[in-house]
Formats: sequence, C-alpha cells, structure tokens
Amino acid sequence: MLQGAQLLAAEVSTDVPSPIGLAPLVILLPLVGAAVLLLAGRRSDRWGHWLGLAASVGAFVVGVVLLVGLLGQDAEARAYDQHLFDWIPAGTLDVSAGLRVDPLSVTFVLLVTFVGSLIHLYSVAYMEHDDDRRRFFAYLNLFVAAMLVLVLADSYLLLFVGWEGVGLASYLLIGFWYRERKNAVAAKKAFIMNRVGDIGLIVALMLMLANFGGVDFATVHAQAPAASTGITTAIGLMLLLAACGKSAQVPLQAWLGDAMAGPTPVSALIHAATMVTAGVYLVVRSAPVFEAAPDAQLVVVIVGAVTLVFGAIVGSAKDDIKKALAASTMSQIGYMILAAGLGPIGYAFAIFHLVTHGFFKAGLFLGAGSVMHGMDDQVDMRRFGGLSRYMKVTFVTFGLGWLAILGVPPFSGFWSKDKIIEAAFVPVDGQEWRAWVFGTVALVGAGITAYYMSRLFFMTFTGRRRWNDGSGSLDGTGPQDGPVRHPHESPALMTAPMVVLAVGSVALGGLLAWGDTFVTWLEPVTGHAEHGEPVLPAWLLIVLTLVLVLAGIALAWRQYTVQAVPVVAPHGNALTRAARRDLYQDDVNENLVMLPGQVVTRTLVHADREVVDGAWTGLAGTLGLLGDRWRRAQTGYVRSYAATMLGGLIVIVVVALALAS
Repeated sequence: MLQGAQLLAAEVSTDVPSPIGLAPLVILLPLVGAAVLLLAGRRSDRWGHWLGLAASVGAFVVGVVLLVGLLGQDAEARAYDQHLFDWIPAGTLDVSAGLRVDPLSVTFVLLVTFVGSLIHLYSVAYMEHDDDRRRFFAYLNLFVAAMLVLVLADSYLLLFVGWEGVGLASYLLIGFWYRERKNAVAAKKAFIMNRVGDIGLIVALMLMLANFGGVDFATVHAQAPAASTGITTAIGLMLLLAACGKSAQVPLQAWLGDAMAGPTPVSALIHAATMVTAGVYLVVRSAPVFEAAPDAQLVVVIVGAVTLVFGAIVGSAKDDIKKALAASTMSQIGYMILAAGLGPIGYAFAIFHLVTHGFFKAGLFLGAGSVMHGMDDQVDMRRFGGLSRYMKVTFVTFGLGWLAILGVPPFSGFWSKDKIIEAAFVPVDGQEWRAWVFGTVALVGAGITAYYMSRLFFMTFTGRRRWNDGSGSLDGTGPQDGPVRHPHESPALMTAPMVVLAVGSVALGGLLAWGDTFVTWLEPVTGHAEHGEPVLPAWLLIVLTLVLVLAGIALAWRQYTVQAVPVVAPHGNALTRAARRDLYQDDVNENLVMLPGQVVTRTLVHADREVVDGAWTGLAGTLGLLGDRWRRAQTGYVRSYAATMLGGLIVIVVVALALAS
C-alpha cells in the first residue's frame, strides 16, 4: 500500500513548457469578467451576459491549449508546478502561490469551463427577463474562477482559497432571489453547513504544517507515506469532513435539496457538475495521505456507500423535479466517493464517473429548467404528465440523460458507473467481506437509481396530463383547478446546450473508455493499478446490474404511466413519509445540533448578563453606595470639620501617650 502511495507522490517538474505556462489565464479570464461586471454596474446590463459567456469560453480555449501541451509531453512527465509568487514568507514557513498542471487538474479545467460555458449560454435566455441578469453572470464568472483556483492550486492552502471562493459564490447564487425569505434561508443553510466542513480542512492544514513543515502537495505527499498512521488517519478524516460538506455527503448533506432555491442554471453548474464534485477531487488529490491511512480510507468507502443509498431513497419520494435531481446528485457523488475510497483501483473510475455525470446531470438539470420554463415555473411533477407531445427537444435530450444515468449500454453512465460497481466487488487486502458488502450496496443502488429516475421521467413526460390547459375539460385525466398552463418548447439558446450535453451523455463514456484511454491519461496522478478480480465474474455483474435497472424501469412504468398518478400525493407508508422529509435529516440536525446549540447560546447569554454583567454592575453599585455615604459625611459646616479635626488630634495624643508609657 505504501508503495502505491509513493508512486502517487512522484516528483513533479518545475520546468514548465510554454503552452502550459498559460495556466494563469484560465483563472484570470473569468475573474476579470466578474470584476468588470460587478464594478460596471447597470452600465453593463445590455452586454454583461455576453462578456460573462466570453470569459468562460476563453477559459475553455486556454484549457484546450493546456490539454494539447500535456499531450505533447511524455506520459510519465505530464505533471508541472508553476510558481507564481511568494505568498507567505514567515520564518521557517515559506508558502508560495503556484499552479499544478497535470492530467487531473486539466480534466477538471475542461469540465468546469466547457459545461460552464454551455450553462452560461443557456442562462442568456433563461435569465432574459431578470433585471439583475448582469449580476447573475458576474456571480457565475466568480464561481468559475474560484473553482479553477481550487483545482489548479499546488498547495492545500491555495486550494482552500478556491474552496472558500466557491462557497461564497454558491451562497450568492442560491440566494440570488434573496427577496423571497426561503431563498435567503436556503443560502444561509448551505453556507453554514459548508463552514462546518471547512473546519476539517483547516484542522488538516494545521496537522500538515505541524508534522510535515509545509502545506504544498509536493511536501505533504512525499512525507505522508513515512508519517505515523495516527497522523495520516487524523489528516485523512479531516479532509473527508471537508469533502462531506462540499459534496453533500452524510452527515453534511442536508443543504443540497434546499440549494435548489437558486435559479436552475445554478443547480446545473454548481450543484450537479462542478462544486459538489470538489470533495471527490480533494480525496483523489490526497491519495498519498489516504493510502497511508487505511482506516480513514475505509471510512471514505462507508460514507460513500451510505450516501448513495440515502440519496436514492430520498429521490424516490420527491415530487419537486429539482429536488429529486438534487437527491440523485447526492447519490451519484456517493458512488464517486466510494470509488475514491477503494484506493488505486478506484481513483480513475471516480473521476471517470465524475466527468460523465457532469454531462448527463447538467443536461438533466437544464432539461428540468426547460420544463419549468414551459410550465410557468411549476416544479411539482404531479402537475406534469404528457409533456413529450409539447416539448420534443426537451423530451429527447432529457431522455438521453435519463438513459445515461441509469447505466444503459452504450450510454456514458454504463461505462463509468458499472466500473465502480465492478471495482467495489474487488477484495481490498484480501478482505472479501468488504467486497460483498460494498459491492452489494453499489449494485442495489443502481436498481434504486433506475426506479427514481424513471419515476421522474415518466411523471414528467408520459401518461395523461395533470395540468389545466384552460379548455375546461381534461378528459377526466386531471383537475381543472390551478393556473392555466400552455407548455411550449424553450428557445434555441436553451435547447442548444441541452443537445450538446445529450450528445456527451450518449458518446462520451464510450470514447473515454475505449482502450482504457481515460484511466491511462490519469496514471501520472493516480498511479498504475493492476486490475483486480471481483468476487463475481465481471459479465455476471453487468447482467445483474441490467436486470436491476430494467426492474426499476418496469416498476416505475407501472406506477407512473400505466396507473393514474394522483395530483395530490397519497399519505404513503412510513418509509415514503420519511423520504419526503429527507429521512428526517433536518430533524436530526435540529435536535442534535441546533437546539443544544441554542440552549448553550442562551445559557451563555444569560450568564453574561446575570453573572459577568451582574458582577460589574454590583461592584459599581457598591462603590456608588460607599460614595453616597461618604458624600453625606461632607456637610459643608466649618464647625463640623473643626470638631472632627479636634477629635482626631485627641485620638493621636492618646495613642502617642499610650505608646510612650
């Protein structure tokens, strides 16, 4: 295991070739775009959205140049650290700001900028009638810049800067329509829960500095294999806590569903394709640390396994189309975290699924936004039905994304998610029980995924319509109450990005899997891993997965297409009611954290007012009382003062005579 960690901590070149030296431009372009849009104010309302789009597209073009630059180098030498400037020179601590350009960081750069550019284009039309569209694009550019800092940083400290930047941008975008209280509350909830995770990253930084003398990747990754298991375990667990906050993994997952309060393009960019995958990036980037801490690595797998089932169950009961997709995101990232915890055999598969998921989940969210656009912002799937006849482009592109996330061959999810399931069935260090437990969880998760995503697809696009079209008759298929809806297809600026993402959902997985292209591409970062044999034959796992997927589709078809879908959700059984309330995650947080925190806060406030303030108030009162009594002794009469002086003189004489005798 330590040998694998040493491979992952291989020396990185600082002699940066000229094409790769353009890396700072990737960050600079969207950062300048955000600055211009924020500083120009209303003067940029007419053209600000195009500037934001151009900045993102420009960053993608530079990302392609970086890719070409890396491909022009020998495979084993595709990793470079580019020094920018001395950042914190403080005695023995000398932290510089620099960028690491390698296959892992460039993969994220291309994903963030390409998908981000498509979402910028989609947003031009989606936010057309919003008075603050310019500010929206400024926040999008700010997010892209911060995410690029996160993935290109060559140290954990600079990564932390990007980490906080994407947290800020997420807060601003979730609460973009802050005039509605629920949106502002959702933004604060996401911000606070992410700060809890950030404590883990801060503590990890402290441990790295105390034990390794630095926080740059080169130092930490080189020394981690030789460090004590206790130290690496502590660092690994703190990094995992940070990953749980940013990637909405148990126990810090409660914010993701509420984050859907932001505009739909925000959900597609931040809470599906990019920011929520930052935790997966952190775990894979920190592979040498986790390789030296097997207990922390096991906890990573457990968290991923629990979350993928948790999200799948919640997604099976949600009627809000965006919240159902949010639960799906939580579950799919659980697959990625599980794979990242499997060690060298799973690192590349985690990133592989991250990339394919970025395409089909962004496409699904944009499809949901298109449905909302055509249904006057309705999000309740029980008020949809039969939309395939009115929104054909949305129906087809959404359907391709649906097949991709289900893992139906030859769509992209089949190539990436099935690899994770197969890797989960491979024994780690000869422990077959782990293979059976985690492999079974991953396999069952695929079946539940097929059910809840098919439920979403069928409730939205098939069956009888359940919305009022204003005709006065719905042929007995639904209620005639509620606002009148006239579904229609979205404009070309919205459907074009959906088509591109749909093409990626179909073909990207197969292209990257061809000849193990993607796994080989990441080897300079993840190291070479021999393909282990799963406890069940690979062909049998594929068959079992497809059987479960088909069973999930069939069950959803029977319940939500063949049978009539109630417009009002039935009471349901105990599990359904729990899933609708996110398996009581908010109740748990409120009772275990919020309410005890309120008690502690109120107790401290009471102690401050009654004890601390009371003590000082009491002292002041006592001094005031003594002063009042002393003041009364000052009568202002000369004879009183003379008598007092005479009395004092007599006392002095008596004492002197007594001492003399």
